Amino acid sequence: LVNNAGVGRTPEERLLSEDGHELRFQVNYLAGFLLTRMLMPRLLSSTPSRIVNVSSLAANPIDFDDIMIENNFSGGRAYGQSKLSQIMMTFDLAEELEGTGVMVNALHPASLMPTGMVLRQGIQPRATIDEGATAVMQLITSTEIEGGQFFIGLRPGRANAQAYDLEARAKLKDLSEDLTDLR
Repeated sequence: LVNNAGVGRTPEERLLSEDGHELRFQVNYLAGFLLTRMLMPRLLSSTPSRIVNVSSLAANPIDFDDIMIENNFSGGRAYGQSKLSQIMMTFDLAEELEGTGVMVNALHPASLMPTGMVLRQGIQPRATIDEGATAVMQLITSTEIEGGQFFIGLRPGRANAQAYDLEARAKLKDLSEDLTDLR
């Protein structure tokens, strides 16, 4: 399972999903959270299997007092919070699924590939689609990696510090279960 849906930093306005959630949080994170949970029986019965969450180095800390960013909204902040949420989910799932045959990792595939999201912003691409695809495919096929990591391209890297905060991860998981009616 590769969770790779994404809404970027633009438009700069705060948009809501039909459920009333901040749109980037819903699309970039909650959708993958829910889909992963819905597919968990299949993933467990199909081992060895893998979950890859396509995130970003743009991940930034989550403000749990304003998770839907009703105050001081910016598209970059919303995008960053949604991407950090993916990494936090990855670390939690990896711990939860340890020993089951399901490997879970997250990655920043490459910086500013020429995707529609990047091109619509008028940003000059710095990497190729092939570079990003190669990084994703490594997490899908490599027999030489371990789960529970955040990769930057082809190498393990360090995510935002909040991704390693067990209390913050527990808050996010509880909130996610409530918002997706999984509790």
